[in-house]
Amino acid sequence: MSNVKAIEKIDAREIRRKLGINQQQFWSTLGVTQSGGSRYESGRNMPKPVRELLRLVHVEQIDVKAIKREDWEVVEYLKSQEPELFKSLRKSARSRNKKAA
Repeated sequence: MSNVKAIEKIDAREIRRKLGINQQQFWSTLGVTQSGGSRYESGRNMPKPVRELLRLVHVEQIDVKAIKREDWEVVEYLKSQEPELFKSLRKSARSRNKKAA
């Protein structure tokens, strides 16, 4: 059994169409030009950072503008220095989100 994770295929065009927005609106929130986004929608290989940002913004509906540098610093600190506390907090947050849904 392999430990390698399968690369998740994201269909940007389908996501954009479901949201009912044009390419300019969709891609500009990610810092990608309309022409660049069009190439990704036409099958060009999307870099992992763009794919992950697309997932966060348009699939998970996370407002990345609201995330502060300090937030990332706290997360990185907890992961490296307090891994058990980080796991516990993440588990609590996930169960809370499931109850809210």
